[in-house]
Amino acid sequence: MMRVELIKRPQQSALFSAVSPFIALALTLVAGAIMFSLLGKSPLDALYYYFIDPLREVWSLHELAIKAAPLILIAVGLAVCYLSNNWNIGAEGQFIIGAMAGSILPIIFPDFQGWYVLPLMLLMGIAGGAAYGAIPALLKVRFNTNEILTSLMLVYVAQLFLDWMVRGPWRNPEGNNFPETRRFHVDAILPEILPSSGRANLGFVFAILAAIVVWFLVTRTLKGFEVRVLGSSPRAGRFAGFSAKKMVFFAFMLSGGLAGLAGISEVSGAIGQLRPVISPGYGFAAIIVAFLGRLNPLGIIASGLILALTYLGGEAAQISLGLSDKVVRVFQGMLLFFVLGCDTLIHYRVRLVGFGAKPAVEGA
Repeated sequence: MMRVELIKRPQQSALFSAVSPFIALALTLVAGAIMFSLLGKSPLDALYYYFIDPLREVWSLHELAIKAAPLILIAVGLAVCYLSNNWNIGAEGQFIIGAMAGSILPIIFPDFQGWYVLPLMLLMGIAGGAAYGAIPALLKVRFNTNEILTSLMLVYVAQLFLDWMVRGPWRNPEGNNFPETRRFHVDAILPEILPSSGRANLGFVFAILAAIVVWFLVTRTLKGFEVRVLGSSPRAGRFAGFSAKKMVFFAFMLSGGLAGLAGISEVSGAIGQLRPVISPGYGFAAIIVAFLGRLNPLGIIASGLILALTYLGGEAAQISLGLSDKVVRVFQGMLLFFVLGCDTLIHYRVRLVGFGAKPAVEGA
């Protein structure tokens, strides 16, 4: 009998570290082609509808920006978490709570109107997401709970809470009993970037600005240095006087705040109201975006656009080829699998050993 050991490499290849996302993308295309063949579909047609067809018209580029904006916003926050060795898997829940918190004004106080309504909504969305992100941070710091489990379980709490609110207290009294809130008034709608050519709104601008600001924070400030040191070597961080507990709150609340901004931007822009489902899984897909972008906020802009393209391409493939929406999820899952697999093989080498052999010493 044999077992597999992962042994940390003493040095990583700079070349393979740079090209790893492209290798992962190529492997995803190959695996996707095999999957489409097994489903009885033409691989070339499927990949065409996934990656080429959505880019043919201007309105499609606007739809691409709408899909990419929440992915980039959430992934940028997640990158800070992961760089600091805090594993936030609950961005989907923080997205939902941010959307709900920011929607309080147009839903409960529809007569409260003016230019100041939208800025207040955005701030409330950020605060709601940050507060929800602080819950797993508090549980980790105070009770040493596993933040992966707590942040993930809070996603389902948020989803059920949203469902209950739009079917109950926040249901539109003039909506013929449909499970949705009243439509947002004009002062609560996020403006479009170029109203004459498509629907892309300021949410995409927020995403680009957030990526640039967080890149500067991580690479050019003392706080960014603290994030990197505590993430790579907590012991060295403690010697430097950095607080690991404060970093947990900082990372989770920054991540939650950006997810909350993505949530309120989505409902005040693309949707215009709250519904039982306001996200096709942006919070989970953003994990793929973060790692495909190598946890670099500027790289996340490119990876966010790529994954957004798979959403649009998946919809086109469903219509044109009759594929299930589950195939879209599988395709995205393949991308995450190959990204993580390539990164693992860059940092570790694989060794097969017999079950009685002593474990290898790292770096040996």
